Amino acid sequence: MFLAACSGGKDTGKQKDNGGTTGKAPDQVLNVLESAEVPTMDSVMAQDVMSFTMLNATNEGLYRLDPDQKVIDGVADGKPVPNADGTVYTIKLKKDQKWSNGDPVTAHDFVYAWQRAIDPKTASPYGPYFMEGKIKNASDIVAKKKPVTDLGIKAVDDYTLEISLEQPIPFFDSYITFQLFYPQNEKYVKSQGKDYAKDASHILYNGPFKMTKWDGPQATEWVLEKNDTYWKANEVSLKKINFNVQKDGQASANAFEAGEADITPKLAQPAIIQQYEGSKNLLRYTEPSIFWLKFNEQNSALKNVNIRKAIALAIDKKALTDDVLANGSIPANFVVAKDFAFNKGKDFRADTGEYLKTDKAKAKELWTKGLSEIGKKELTFNYVGQDTAAAKQTDAFIKDQLEKTLPGIKINLQNIPFATKLDKENKQQYDILFSGWGPDYADPMTYMDLWPSTSGQQHMSYKNPKVDQLVKDAATTLATKPDERWKALQEAEKIVLEDDAALAPLYQRSANLLVADKVKGLAHHGFGPDYSYQWIKIVNTK
Repeated sequence: MFLAACSGGKDTGKQKDNGGTTGKAPDQVLNVLESAEVPTMDSVMAQDVMSFTMLNATNEGLYRLDPDQKVIDGVADGKPVPNADGTVYTIKLKKDQKWSNGDPVTAHDFVYAWQRAIDPKTASPYGPYFMEGKIKNASDIVAKKKPVTDLGIKAVDDYTLEISLEQPIPFFDSYITFQLFYPQNEKYVKSQGKDYAKDASHILYNGPFKMTKWDGPQATEWVLEKNDTYWKANEVSLKKINFNVQKDGQASANAFEAGEADITPKLAQPAIIQQYEGSKNLLRYTEPSIFWLKFNEQNSALKNVNIRKAIALAIDKKALTDDVLANGSIPANFVVAKDFAFNKGKDFRADTGEYLKTDKAKAKELWTKGLSEIGKKELTFNYVGQDTAAAKQTDAFIKDQLEKTLPGIKINLQNIPFATKLDKENKQQYDILFSGWGPDYADPMTYMDLWPSTSGQQHMSYKNPKVDQLVKDAATTLATKPDERWKALQEAEKIVLEDDAALAPLYQRSANLLVADKVKGLAHHGFGPDYSYQWIKIVNTK
C-alpha cells in the first residue's frame, strides 16, 4: 500500500500496559493527530495506509490482525478450510453480525464487494492488482473475457463462503485480512449511487467504530464513535476518537505537551525526536516500510538506464538516515524489507545482496555516459513529494545531493497533499516521485509484484520480460516450492535494482510517535493498517 510521509527497536506490535492508578473513571475519549487526510472510505477504492487504517477501525472483514500480529476471526466463524490441493477454501460466517443500520452481514456482502472491486467499470486501483493471478478468473474479468459473476467467490448459503484460487497462495491467511476484502451492503451502496462513501453520512459500518464526522477526502478532522452493533462491542472501551491533521512535527509535539493530543503522527524531525529520547512516551519500532524514488520512463531521459543508475547512486543514504531523518531508519539497498519475510526461519535478506549502494564517483561516471547516449548536456526533472514539514526537508536534501553530484541536473520540487500525490502517481504525472510501500500481507510478493509490466500499482512504464516471468513463476508454478520460489523473487529483485535501476530505494523506516501515559493498548501492525484502536483503554495516571 502507498504510504504517507511522517509529520516531521522492534517489538511485538503492542504498546506495553504499565497499568494505571485507581480513582474516578476517566473519559474514554482519545485525541489523535495524523499527518495526512483520508483519501477514501470506500474499501474497494482505497490504496493507501490512511484509508486502510480508518477502514480497519470502522469495518471488519473475514479476519483481522490482533495486537501480536496473529490472524484472528472477524466475521468468519473459525479458520478457512482448504480442499486437498489448497485451491478452494470454505469459510463459515457468524450469524450475529450486523451493519450499523441493523442489516445482517452475510456471505452475499462479501461476494458483492469482491465483484465490485474486480469489475472494470468500478476502476478500483487495488482490486485488479490484488486479485489478478490469485482469485479464480480475476484476470479474465479484468480483460473483459468473463463476467464479474465468474469471480472465484460464491455464497454457498447466507453464512458460507467458497473462495476459489488460480493456484495455492502460501500467504493466504494474512492475504485475506486485507481491507480490499471487506464486505459491502449491496442494497445500501446502490441506494447511495455516486454519493456512496463521499462523507461519513453515506457509509455503513460493521466494525468496532463508526465514523460520525468526516466531510470527505479534503477534511482535516474527523470523528469515530463506538459502534454498539459490533459483535465485540463489550470489549471496546473507547467511546470516541477525535482525529486532526497536523503536518508539522513540532506543532504535533507542542499539542502533545499541552495535553491536546494523546497520540501524535509518526515524527521525522531529529530535533523533536531527540527531545523525547528515553521518555516512556516515545514509542519506537522498526517498520517493514520502504521509501524510494520512482522513475517515470515515459520521460525519454529516464528511459536511459545510466541516467537512472546515476541518480540512484548519487544520494548519500547514510547521511539521509543519520543526519536528516535521525529517527532509527536505516539505508535501504533493497525493496523487500529486512526482518519481515522468512522461509524456514531465514530472513529473505539473509542470503541475497544489497544493490545501488551510494557511490558518487560511479554516479558521475554513469551520468556523463548517459548524457552522451541521449545527446544532452543538461536535464531538468519535476520531482513530486508530499507537503509535510519532514517530507519537504527530505526532498530538499535529495535535491541538494543530486544537484551537487550530477553536473547539469536541475530538480524542480513539487510538494503536495498526500491524496493529490497519489493521484499524480496513478496518472504518472511526474518525472521523479518520492514514494513508499508498506506490505499488504506477510510475504515478499507484497513488494515484488509491484514491478512486472502488468502490475496495476507500478505506474513507471518499466518493463523487463525476465522480471515479468520470475514474478509470475513465483506466483504460479513455484507457489508450492518455497525454496525455488524464494530464489525466483530474489533474482527478480536483483534485476529490478542492480541491472535496471528501475527505482532508487532510500530507506527502511523506523516509526517514532508520542503516546500519552493514559493510553494503553494501542496496537501497531507490520502489514495492512498502521494501527488498531479497538483495544485501547484510557486509564488514570494520577
